[in-house]
Order: sequence, then C-alpha cells, then structure tokens
Amino acid sequence: MATPAEWLAGARPRTLPAAVSPVLAGTGVAAFANGFVWWKALLALVVSLALQVAVNYANDYSDGIRGTDDDRVGPMRLVGSGAATPGAVKRAAFLAFGVAAVAGLVLAATTAWWLVAVGLLCGVAAWYYTGGSKPYGYLGLGEVMVFVFFGLVAVIGTTYVQTQTWEWAALYAAVGVGALACAILVANNLRDIPTDVGAGKRTLAVRLGDRRTRALYLLLVLAAAAAVVAVAVATTWWALIGLGFLAVAGRAVRTVQGGATGPGLIPVLQQTGVAELLWAALVAAPLVVAG
Repeated sequence: MATPAEWLAGARPRTLPAAVSPVLAGTGVAAFANGFVWWKALLALVVSLALQVAVNYANDYSDGIRGTDDDRVGPMRLVGSGAATPGAVKRAAFLAFGVAAVAGLVLAATTAWWLVAVGLLCGVAAWYYTGGSKPYGYLGLGEVMVFVFFGLVAVIGTTYVQTQTWEWAALYAAVGVGALACAILVANNLRDIPTDVGAGKRTLAVRLGDRRTRALYLLLVLAAAAAVVAVAVATTWWALIGLGFLAVAGRAVRTVQGGATGPGLIPVLQQTGVAELLWAALVAAPLVVAG
C-alpha cells in the first residue's frame, strides 16, 4: 500500500504550476475586459488542477504497465516502483477526472453547453497521452497537445467562461503560457531520451535528438517572451512586467544550453514551472489593476 506521501508524490505537485498558470492568465484578461467573475475563475482552477492530477496519475498507470518507468532518472512513479497497484492508480486518475467533470459541468451550465464537448476532448486527450494502444505521447505529439489544452484551451476558456466574449489578449496569453508548459515537457523528455529510446517511446525529443531539443527549449522561452509583448500591445504596457519571468527562465536556459543531462536536468523542470507561474502572475497583475 502506498503511503499518503507517495500518493502526493505520484500526483507530481511540481507540475501543478502548469495548471494554475493558465487560469491566472485567463482571469487577468477577463478582469481587464471588466468581466471578472470570481466563482467561475475558482471553478476553472478546480477543473485545471483536477485535469493535471488526472493526467499525472493516468501517465503513471499507462507508463507503469508498459514498463516505461522501470528504469527512471526522475522522481518515483507509483506503478513503476511497485508502491501502488495499477488498478489503484487508475482509480485515482478517474477520481480526478470526475472532480474536473463536475466543476466543468457547472461552468457549462452557467455559460454555454457546448463547453461540455470541449471538456470531453480534454478528458480524452489527457487519457490517450500515454493510454490506449497508440498513445500520442509515444509518437512525438505530446508537446502539441500540451500547447493546445494547457495553453490555448485553458487560458482562452478561463477568459471566455467569465466574459463570454472573444479577447485577442487571451490568445496571446495562451501562446505564452502554452509555450512554457511545452518547455516543461521538452525538458522532461530531454532528460528521458536514453530511457525512452530503450522503451520504444518516440517522444519529440527522441525524434529531434539532443541538440535540436535543446534549441527547441530556447525557442519556446523566447516565444513566451514575445507573447508578453503581444499581450502588452493588446492591453496595457504595464503587462511588460511579465518579462520578469526571464529571471528564472534564464537560469533554466543556461542549464539546458550548457549540456546538462540526466539528474542535472531535474532542476530545470522546477525552474520552468516557476517561470510559467511567474509569467502568468506578472502579466495578470497589471491587467487586474488596469481593469
């Protein structure tokens, strides 16, 4: 039986900034548009956090039963380490999916019922990242889906459920948040290239190779910086404060470009998560004030 501490570790709390950040950014845009609704923002946060935890447990389950996690460099996995049974981890994943579904249904009922279809797509994408017979995470498509669902859908959706209008600033913010969410996955997959090759997991990092994957990480950070400027142009120049995320992201870039491998890349995951959260907070704050 896994201990509570092991279950918490299995939920991968260091990845949760990727769930909080899009809600922060989307709510900042909603506030600037004079559409802030606190309880809808809170429900959007519940959806995002629950989906992130569900993805983490689902990946633990699917990678564990495939044997992908048998020889890990990073933090422990519940199934791969034998701390919990595959069935227990699968149930935990679906419990988290259930929490996200309940909160999402409330948002759909009070905003627009077509959001239910969006929620279903999010759930399917979360499960089949490493689940099913042909998981897209094993085909090099993980970064694309992270950008779409934890960037575009999460940020624009958070803004829309509050304002019920299209805001260009939400799109720009979604690009910035999505780029850094992708950067977290790129760093993770860069670290895991040797073990993923052995397990037959053809991630984008495996396909690109070490050198080009490091270049991709830098490109994503630069895209996030450009997105700050785009948000500022669409809203208020005070949003340029968001460039402060580079204080943390810059350290991660230096580590990646310096050739760190294996355990040496683990701090990059945390730094990139913090940089994403900082991006969202520093961009959202002036939007809230200006709104």
